[in-house]
Amino acid sequence: MKRCSIVILNWNGAEMLRRYLPSVVSYCPEDSEVVVADNGSTDESLQVLKETYPSVRLIVLDKNYGFAEGYNRALQQIDSRYCVLLNSDVEVTEDWLSPLLDYLDSHEDVAAVQPKIRAWYDKRLFEHAGAAGGFLDKLGYPYCRGRIMGHLESDDGQYDTPAGIFWATGACFVTRTALYKEAGGLDAEFFAHMEEIDLCWRFNARGYRLVCLPQSVVYHLGGGALPYESPRKTYLNFRNSLLMLYKNSPTSRLIWLMPLRCLLDYVAALQYLFKGETAKAKAVIKACHDYRQMRRRMKDKRKTNLQLTKVWTPQQMRPFSILVHYYLLRQQRYTDVMMN
Repeated sequence: MKRCSIVILNWNGAEMLRRYLPSVVSYCPEDSEVVVADNGSTDESLQVLKETYPSVRLIVLDKNYGFAEGYNRALQQIDSRYCVLLNSDVEVTEDWLSPLLDYLDSHEDVAAVQPKIRAWYDKRLFEHAGAAGGFLDKLGYPYCRGRIMGHLESDDGQYDTPAGIFWATGACFVTRTALYKEAGGLDAEFFAHMEEIDLCWRFNARGYRLVCLPQSVVYHLGGGALPYESPRKTYLNFRNSLLMLYKNSPTSRLIWLMPLRCLLDYVAALQYLFKGETAKAKAVIKACHDYRQMRRRMKDKRKTNLQLTKVWTPQQMRPFSILVHYYLLRQQRYTDVMMN
């Protein structure tokens, strides 16, 4: 049995594989393996893998199952003690994996860890998806050490200490394979976006910890499958955020939270409309509509999550609104927010 499987989900990403896979293969420890799960690609991805990377284990899925279900199906074929869900647009560094696995070895109560995530296009900056560890505010909005809303901080060593976090980024998500499967993996109905935060919520609620270890560093391009300006990305983020809150929040919190969140989402749609971003405004409205339709299918998952909950308010779920800090108090840095 391998100690760890580094699993990259690929969909029509031949150019990404050429650019980023060499670092992953070069810096893969001898006791681990690199696995590419192809999500029904129609480009030359399979040819690139077979001709250029014969040492990489290949799992071929019959169609594009999305990020969530694609990983679930791939991990059904993984029996390593640990697995890394690694985006195809991530460049890793020498000895990036050892600190993460060693920490899991010595901390049985930790379900998942992540490295420090910097931007590939400007390696001085933190990257949007994960930065130096993710948190959730009381309204369910995610933010990070090093990234508040759309503001990215420069990495000046201010977050170089390991830290307990609420969620680890799906760009480089290192977890226990058996625990991932036991918790149900990523929710396939999310398709993509917010699915790792939903899984991390389950981990938190069931009494496990999550940690960012910034001595490990990787570089993430971001927006590889869906550009940040894509209305489709907007739709998935808004819809899945509501689904996540419904699946995991206790009833006493849900009865006031969901009406407020839906109201705030409609405000966001108006803001997009005023800025002339009509497609994004429509995406938010559709997200709210589809959430209400999908909620019925989520009842059993919600029931299971609540039955297994041991910790109703995880420590890393912050008791304030990040919107107030960012938009009203004009605080763009994690350290400024935490000083109040």
